[in-house]
Amino acid sequence: MSIHLGQAGVQIGEAIWTQYGLEHGIGMDGQRMAEMADGCDTQFHVCPAFYSENGEGRYVPRAVFIDTEPMVIDQLQAAEIGELFNPDYLVRGKEDAANNYARGYYSLSHRTLVGAIDAIRQMAEDADNLQGMLLYHSFGGGTGSGVTAHLLQQLEEEFPRKTRLSFSVYPSPYLCTSVVEPYNTVLMTHRSMNSMECSFMMDNQAIYSICSSRLSIERPSYANLNQLIGQVVSGVTASLRFGGDLNVDMSEFQTNLVPYPRLHFPLVSFAPIITCENVNHENHDIGAITKQLFEPACQMVRCGSPGRGKYMACCLLYRGHILPKDINEAIASIKATRSVRFVDWCPTGFKIGINAMPPKMAPNGDLAPVRRCVTMLASTTAISDAWSNIDEKFDIMYRKRAFVHWFVGEGMEMQEFSEARENLACLEMDYREADSGVSSDVSEF
Repeated sequence: MSIHLGQAGVQIGEAIWTQYGLEHGIGMDGQRMAEMADGCDTQFHVCPAFYSENGEGRYVPRAVFIDTEPMVIDQLQAAEIGELFNPDYLVRGKEDAANNYARGYYSLSHRTLVGAIDAIRQMAEDADNLQGMLLYHSFGGGTGSGVTAHLLQQLEEEFPRKTRLSFSVYPSPYLCTSVVEPYNTVLMTHRSMNSMECSFMMDNQAIYSICSSRLSIERPSYANLNQLIGQVVSGVTASLRFGGDLNVDMSEFQTNLVPYPRLHFPLVSFAPIITCENVNHENHDIGAITKQLFEPACQMVRCGSPGRGKYMACCLLYRGHILPKDINEAIASIKATRSVRFVDWCPTGFKIGINAMPPKMAPNGDLAPVRRCVTMLASTTAISDAWSNIDEKFDIMYRKRAFVHWFVGEGMEMQEFSEARENLACLEMDYREADSGVSSDVSEF
């Protein structure tokens, strides 16, 4: 089940389901595609895990869209893809969360989530065997932080044994859409720390840089950013959607990427990221694209200088015709280089997934069509730099009590600020201890 929350989650959802439709041969109206625009027949691949069939040959995404205001979901319904989604699972409120975590969590979530929980229950009942939930949201928005935190707590109570994974848009170091993003991020992370199994982080600035420097897009728009995110998410979920020789299911992500319950924020990388002009001039063998994953230019979060931090675990998800022998050689080559370091207590470090279904790029899209690609989910101690960066911004504002009255005015206690900040300081310390190899139990807040 996919749950899209807030403006970021809904707009990312539009790109993701467009990408899934291309790969499964399902049109914007939910019907099987007969022919692609270029005249080539597109293969139809049934996907009961992500689409439910209504009995008349129409496929409906197992997705719920939630927002506290109507505008973004109205735009989704008016878009070409809008006909694909079940209107009963498009849940919207009447007023926005104003980039305020407290407004989303305390004031609006009770009203908004009534319909959302009913929709999620209904979808769970319709599923034969619900494996888990994928959430898409931003840390910095009012709905993405406040409503998501409240929803996660309710999901934990209603579906305690189901895996909850999220794709989260993390605040960028220098590029932000809201002044109070540090508050929202710290408060949301504190509140949902124990309700989430794994959160794959991406930041707008890193993706913006990829679009401008690697894809030569002069002024990247959200549509460009979301198309790249859609491709990355597609790489992660390919093993859940297609049969494969060495597939990875939802619980395996958690088992292999989360060494301690609190350290559940893997870094996402994708390769190859290449334009149509350069596609015939670059090396696409397994060794080359695997090596690219460890370059900062292919990573979806900016965290510290290159070479900082150590890897605790890497999950490499390959797509296309790939031989395990080539992957083993590529990994051996990476282990031999000194630039990629692993913590002492995790000598193996790599989890491999291979899916024979080649990637499919959007027609006239930014990325060049390639026969194989790889997505990496990496548990790295370098991510602590991203947390310390946001904590530092939090401290600068909170020292002056700037903007605090907007949060307290929505019914939040002042004490929650200091509790949240203390919890995030513990998270930073946990990552540092993992890096240094200090033998200690990671803190339970």
